[in-house]
Amino acid sequence: MPMEPPPDLASLSLADIARLASEKRLPPVDKWHPTHCGDSDMRIARDGTWFHMGSPIGRQEMVRLFSTILRREPDGGYVLVTPVEKLDIAVEDAPFVAVEMKTEGDGSDAKLAFRLNTGDLVTAGADHPLRFVQADDGPRPYLHVRGGLEALVVRSVYYDIAERALSGDDDPAGVWSDGAFFPLEPAV
Repeated sequence: MPMEPPPDLASLSLADIARLASEKRLPPVDKWHPTHCGDSDMRIARDGTWFHMGSPIGRQEMVRLFSTILRREPDGGYVLVTPVEKLDIAVEDAPFVAVEMKTEGDGSDAKLAFRLNTGDLVTAGADHPLRFVQADDGPRPYLHVRGGLEALVVRSVYYDIAERALSGDDDPAGVWSDGAFFPLEPAV
């Protein structure tokens, strides 16, 4: 059965995004505990590109499929897991990249929805918090996706978040989404 192409974020309302996100059924990877079988020879680069044996995976449908069986282990590592096997996968930064944002409302009534490089839709909020990490190359924003898996927010989307935060009246500067507040400054 072929996977459907990801929806166009601009054409969706935030209510549509919430409905689509709640309808998406993912495999129960948290319930699968097969024996570790080795390494997958796969890597997810910082820009979200998936590689197998050093070559980029060109079929986006394959990337989306693999992303549904990705799991974060208690030791911080990443694996691809099925009911019968578990394989390590290298992740350079975060396994997903938030490539687009759509907003509705202002202040504490705001909602920020993100489209990931895999086509997944995630609305920031208490269950999907945003966090900001200071790095040598500047701030790095991350969005919690599921089960300890995060998306690195691309720089252009971060600039939109920062502009929104700096135009508000909150002290410290930050953004609201789905009733939760996320300060731009990393927690010390």
